[in-house]
Amino acid sequence: MNLISRTLLATVAGTLILTGCKTMAPEAPVKPAAAPYKAPTQTQARPAPGTPGNPITPGSGNAGADQGALKEGIDLYNKGAYNEAIKRLGAAEIALGSKADRVQAFKYTAFSYCVTSRQTLCRQQFEKAFKLDPSFDLQPGEHGHPLWTPQFEKAKKAK
Repeated sequence: MNLISRTLLATVAGTLILTGCKTMAPEAPVKPAAAPYKAPTQTQARPAPGTPGNPITPGSGNAGADQGALKEGIDLYNKGAYNEAIKRLGAAEIALGSKADRVQAFKYTAFSYCVTSRQTLCRQQFEKAFKLDPSFDLQPGEHGHPLWTPQFEKAKKAK
């Protein structure tokens, strides 16, 4: 090997070392770090079904799972995560839940579709809400919104 080849080889080797280039040898698998310990939290016990504070009503057989999913969906909507809200509000827990929770889910799904420029899907969600509850209406602060009020009015006329 001549002097030029040795110099070139030394330069390349030095560059690789300085830039942190790894060798081609396989690495040992890295084990994930243990999750940090979280102390268990106390949750308030829910009254048994059929007792005061938790009456048995049609559509309430999933013990509040619909309400949890609905809350999560509305929280996602309020954070501006509209597509995630649409997915969460379409969850099976809600579909099996109470009529009131299903109507709320349809409403927030409609809002999510409207603010993401999917007017037809927005109107269809309002139509589902009216089919489930013909007396369905928006809250006073929700009326007049430029994106969903036109779709709400079309769905109301179609019922």
